Amino acid sequence: MASTFTVSAGYKEKQSRFRYLLFLFSVTVALLLIGFICNLKWGAARISWTELFHALAYRGHEKQHLYVQTLRLPRALTACMVGMQLALAGLLAQLATKNPLASPHVFGINAGAALAVVFGLVTVARFSPLDSVLFAFAGAAGGALLVWSLAGTGANAYVRLALAGITIHFLLSSLTEGLIILNQESTDSMMFWLVGSLSHAAWPDVRTLLPFFAAGMVLFAFMHPSFRLLLVDDEMAAGLGGKIAAIRSVALLLVIVLAGSAVALCGPIGFVCLIVPHIARALAGHHNLAVLAPLTALLGGTLLLFADFAGRFVAFPYESPVGIVTAAIGAPFFIYLARKQGGGSR
Repeated sequence: MASTFTVSAGYKEKQSRFRYLLFLFSVTVALLLIGFICNLKWGAARISWTELFHALAYRGHEKQHLYVQTLRLPRALTACMVGMQLALAGLLAQLATKNPLASPHVFGINAGAALAVVFGLVTVARFSPLDSVLFAFAGAAGGALLVWSLAGTGANAYVRLALAGITIHFLLSSLTEGLIILNQESTDSMMFWLVGSLSHAAWPDVRTLLPFFAAGMVLFAFMHPSFRLLLVDDEMAAGLGGKIAAIRSVALLLVIVLAGSAVALCGPIGFVCLIVPHIARALAGHHNLAVLAPLTALLGGTLLLFADFAGRFVAFPYESPVGIVTAAIGAPFFIYLARKQGGGSR
């Protein structure tokens, strides 16, 4: 009798959990769609609902239709993809390093990618979006290798990793600013990009980013069973037969692909990588990667869409870079996480 009651209670708990997750994903997808529509509908130029519908259906070629089709639509798509990429990159960085404060931004990946892109812009005559992505990959990999080489292995490696990452981040950022100051005639347009901006996103950027976005998502799905081992201790993962060093290497390579391609086109947008995985864990728990990963991606796209939308009205009629909005949201959250982790260790 007692066992029957226990099974019934467990079944009801699973049903309740399933309904909660279904509601959570439904609300998140709805918010993502609302943010996408807001980015298409409102801005410096007024667009009616009828004009918006005709523009999305490609039924007209008037000024308002072209404004939506050539400016707002690719910008919204870019914001959605970049937000998803950065959020997943942050989740993987935290899983691979066992550090809740880890992110590509903190560990030098974003700064390395930004330095390489600025260097390419200064030295290469015709710098295409694809060149920007390739330079960003090289810079991101260089920044990550430099941080890992300084951190080393052994006891307290993750603490040293954080310290080395912050140091390298500031070093590479200083070099980037120096390049911009010494080459102001060719880097004037980089100032908004350096803060993190979507204002110049266009269809060529979408076409350049899409293959890396798709490849990153496919690789994440393919490696999902292995990435689940990153949720447990290394000793337990090794006991389960997992090659944890190889899995961690693939995870960090995927972080470079996701974060590097995003930074190449939109600049080092801060704090999305850090705060979105924590929001997803708070909402859905941290034990099921099959739930945590897609929720993190959806929340990342939603956050960046609304941040870009808010940036249009912070100093209206002028636009503010989306990086300023994410920093305003993320900085207090980072302080809260740092204090929480410090309190936990004490």
